[in-house]
Amino acid sequence: MQPNSTVLCGGFGLCGVPDTLIDEVINKKDITGLTAVSNNAGTDTSGLGKLLKTKQIKKMIASYIGENKTFEKMYLTGEVELELTPQGTLAERCASGGKGIPAFYTPAAFGTVVQTGELPLQNNPDGTPKVYSYPKDVKVFDGKQYLLEESIKGDYAFVKAYKADKLGNCQFRLTANNFNGAMGRNAKMTIVEAEHIVEPGEIPPEAVHLPGIYVKRVIQSTTPKNIEKYTFAKDPNDPEAKAALGSGDTAAKRERIVRRAAKEFKNGMYANLGIGMPMLAPAFVGPDVEVQLQSENGILGLGPYPVKGKEDADLINAGKETVTLKPGAAVFGSEESFGMIRSGRVNLTILGAMQVSGNGDLANWMLPGKIKGFGGAMDLVSNPEKTKVVVTMEHTDKKGNAKIVKQCAFPLTGKACVSMIITELGVFEVDIATGLTLTEIADGVTVDQIKSKTEAPFKVADDLKPML
Repeated sequence: MQPNSTVLCGGFGLCGVPDTLIDEVINKKDITGLTAVSNNAGTDTSGLGKLLKTKQIKKMIASYIGENKTFEKMYLTGEVELELTPQGTLAERCASGGKGIPAFYTPAAFGTVVQTGELPLQNNPDGTPKVYSYPKDVKVFDGKQYLLEESIKGDYAFVKAYKADKLGNCQFRLTANNFNGAMGRNAKMTIVEAEHIVEPGEIPPEAVHLPGIYVKRVIQSTTPKNIEKYTFAKDPNDPEAKAALGSGDTAAKRERIVRRAAKEFKNGMYANLGIGMPMLAPAFVGPDVEVQLQSENGILGLGPYPVKGKEDADLINAGKETVTLKPGAAVFGSEESFGMIRSGRVNLTILGAMQVSGNGDLANWMLPGKIKGFGGAMDLVSNPEKTKVVVTMEHTDKKGNAKIVKQCAFPLTGKACVSMIITELGVFEVDIATGLTLTEIADGVTVDQIKSKTEAPFKVADDLKPML
């Protein structure tokens, strides 16, 4: 393996990560200057995070920094370059590169720093931007604006498989598929680490997820599988079950928001839920409403959290938490997951936010001095004509500043994409042409109180209803 190569690395969180191969690169100190392409870089002590610590990676192409403090600090102080890319765009850039398609147009990230080229690729040691990204070409198809994204071409791909045979055919297990399939099809040299190496014919033909034509090497995986966030089912009467909502006044506010959000679920819907409060909404949906939950890391038919002892390292949600599947669930790769999302087959997405503007612009990925990354949010809000975007958030921030503003001060996730805002004070319908209308009000709250905490102007519906 040569220094200064581009390495595509499968995995999402700690699920499906080729740790045996990553550890081997750590042992080869001469392999430096790597450009690593991965959804995220693991944690401070696992996955690609270990190669960041040894300074063998000079550039990351990723969608998410997340809780990796090493990665965040190295980026903010200029020690590593970062080409931050929306998660669905990243999956498609890897998938397209393997299909001989040099570039494609996507609706994700139109009107954001990704399109305008205002994203720092590299910072100075003092945290000021040194090199910016470049603006993307924009073209109109069917009256809608799309931006041009170049495909990624890999020199090497590190893939984690459940089974691989001696012809290179691979089978993935549950959500460990994630980016492994798209990246395995891309590189000049795809190296697979498999939990089980089997004889040809032992994997049924219809269970081959990555055909051997793409694979050059297979090795035995020897590293244990890790779980980032153990999350278990709780007895509703258990005091800990309420802990996710906070405590005291905060818990009451959040429960009101989540209960109201649950009313947006309609029978037969496909819905995607953001991390945090949105993930709690299904607990408040009645048994008469059947909703299929989609998780962007490759699940349709997401079930509840597992009971302790039944957790599975190959089965996590987009928040990296242990989950279960409902009967009739399907699992698939990240590129397919985001294809469903962008094409509008998901009816509803519920997300948190830092700010929402009066015309429905959304900011939810970055605060000054802190950077988590885009994750899948830019894709989730890219087709608001077909996917209803509902924001759940507290009405003001911790300092009492309005979060519903005339114009977002934080970098945008999407333009004119939000159609409903639910806070502890009330519910707003958003019309990109006419602005906000307060349609429901919480018990014991006055319109004047809401006005005093809302920067953006809003109308009050003639038939203003109680919130719950």
